[in-house]
Amino acid sequence: MIPFAIAGVQMHVGVMHDNTPAMVQKVDLVMASFPWVQMILFSELAACGPLPHAPQVVPGTHEQALAAAAVKHGVWIVNGSNFERGNDGRIHNTASVINPQGEVIRRYRKMFPFRPYESEVSAGNEFCVFDVPDVGRFGLSICYDLWFPETTRTLTAMGAEVLLHPVLTRTIDRDVEIAMARAAAAQFQCFVFDINGVSAGGIGRSSVFSPAGHLLYQAGGLDEIIPIEVDLAHVRRQRERGMFGLGQVLKSFRDREVDFAVYDRQSGADAYLHTLGPLRMPDKGGQAGIGTPAPAQVLQAPPTPSFAPAPLDSPVPAPIPTPDLHSG
Repeated sequence: MIPFAIAGVQMHVGVMHDNTPAMVQKVDLVMASFPWVQMILFSELAACGPLPHAPQVVPGTHEQALAAAAVKHGVWIVNGSNFERGNDGRIHNTASVINPQGEVIRRYRKMFPFRPYESEVSAGNEFCVFDVPDVGRFGLSICYDLWFPETTRTLTAMGAEVLLHPVLTRTIDRDVEIAMARAAAAQFQCFVFDINGVSAGGIGRSSVFSPAGHLLYQAGGLDEIIPIEVDLAHVRRQRERGMFGLGQVLKSFRDREVDFAVYDRQSGADAYLHTLGPLRMPDKGGQAGIGTPAPAQVLQAPPTPSFAPAPLDSPVPAPIPTPDLHSG
């Protein structure tokens, strides 16, 4: 058994002001209530809310305050993220990983800003994994990154056994996001901590899933602390034997006999994607995609076979089903 205790913090996130003092208070509360917790994970943009009105230069006062809290309690802290203004003037959505010695050991810049809604936020291009000594390897992605399974695929190929996934979701697709988090846990055989905020920080329903895709806990829509001890030995055994002794998906991917041409931008395999038009904000009453035939080749249904009438005393043959061209 390799136990490790993580507390997700689903907290009220204010907008247009610094939430760092409230985050430090939450750290104090977590450790006073659950002194056995070893890592604290906040939601995306818990520090500042969804608007990039005051991006920080890192290292900065936000990281310093949380680093002091990490030292005080001897705990790992992942700040969810905050907006960062780089030396080149670009804004990134950046998460910081702080160890119990108060050192910022990793910074991760969100790879997939929620465009077109976050058009002013630049994308990062480096993956983030880190090791907790004598425990295991952790991977970090932020919110919309999860919609692109290549991000989780890469993190687990790099050895991540726990996916830390802070989100800021206030929209009606939260159900879909939770389903994706569950699927990612099973597909990539890892624990998933999907931590959302409330108020300006989201609609809650933070969720934790096991490597078998089992829901370990789901929060409601209010402030909540979610302390859960996971066993990383369970991840390793499942990756060796398969979920329920069945699918060994990581090893099957490793031993695949196919390379995916769609990832070669020069292959032409993604030609259809270039017909979809620009990535832009929808217009009011926009007609995009209505009445415009797709230029890609359309699959044709096979001709319906004809049959001679059967004799009246013969059994009636069962109808042949029409192929469903819309199924996955």
